[in-house]
Amino acid sequence: MAKFGTKSKAGKLNIEEMRKLINKKSGMDVAYRLDEDNPTEVKDWIPTGSRWLDGIICKGQLAGIPVGKVTEIAGLESTGKSYMAAKIAANAQKMGIDVIYFDSESAIDPAFLERAGCDLGTLLYVQAQSVEFVLETIEDLLANNENRMLFIWDSLALTPAVSDIEGDFNPQSSMAVKARILAKGMSKLTVPIANTQSTFLVLNQLKTNITRSPTEALTTPFVTPGGKAMIYSYSLRIWLTKRKAKASFVLDDKGFRIGSECKVKLEKSRFGTQGRQCAFKILWGTENVGVQDEESWLDAIKGSKHLTSSGAWYSLTMKDGSVKKFQPSRWMTAMEDEDFKVRVLEVMDEEVVQKFDQRDGDADDFYGEVDENSLTDSA
Repeated sequence: MAKFGTKSKAGKLNIEEMRKLINKKSGMDVAYRLDEDNPTEVKDWIPTGSRWLDGIICKGQLAGIPVGKVTEIAGLESTGKSYMAAKIAANAQKMGIDVIYFDSESAIDPAFLERAGCDLGTLLYVQAQSVEFVLETIEDLLANNENRMLFIWDSLALTPAVSDIEGDFNPQSSMAVKARILAKGMSKLTVPIANTQSTFLVLNQLKTNITRSPTEALTTPFVTPGGKAMIYSYSLRIWLTKRKAKASFVLDDKGFRIGSECKVKLEKSRFGTQGRQCAFKILWGTENVGVQDEESWLDAIKGSKHLTSSGAWYSLTMKDGSVKKFQPSRWMTAMEDEDFKVRVLEVMDEEVVQKFDQRDGDADDFYGEVDENSLTDSA
């Protein structure tokens, strides 16, 4: 019999016994055998509304916004962040995921959400009173709701901390307060988000990087609010910038602005695709709100051996060896042919997903800048 104050001799524990001991100590499942169940693996993806973007997010597969992770969509003004988020919300609802939309900008129009495909009856809109309120509310919902949830925060940049609300307008009085709150909050939320297979989508603003270093200004032209802790929390960072310096708006036949031309870059990706880029139009001034997905597919397959051009005409080689000709201005008309559309998707999968996965081709073909003048004009 062991004497009081002494430890009994430790025995040998196998991997399963150690797992049970750790989980018992924690009070929940935190220890896993990765050959049986990998809690870090993304098991599901929410489509973004752009097949091209979905194709560059994860190496070797068609993906989207990763379920169980934290994702940032940041952009310049008028690049369609909220419109893209609305489309993601609609796609999440189709997957049976509850959507909770935190709005700090008071700019969400119910009619706009409906045009994006959202079911207002199953979407919960919450006014984002403060950073603390958003984080604490998410923590409470994760602890009390067994359903999968998508939290959309629009936007982090414009949500004040409590000290900002109660204090004066002097920025020195609350310097770095928000960053410290976010650091603590995200350290508490990351694991519960993963365990509940929920998703946190943070919308943010891109701000010009004001620096004295010319080199840094060129290599890092933009920064986002929130501090370093948020950057480490993100599994995926999608940055939207204007495609052209001056003519970044989509115009209708009468010259009215109905959308934006966006250039997209994966600023961070834990799925082997950091630095990849694509481009598309986002419409917000018409009944059809969201990414103009099919219009961008021509740009996605340019450079394929199956697509050739001669003058004003393009030729796509079909799977049976036949050739279908079309003009870029008539791209959407050509897409009405189901066989043509199926072939485009096959070529797109080969060019965007398979070639990158197999490292087939020049790296600049995947990481290089998207041609500023290549976006299909199919009006």
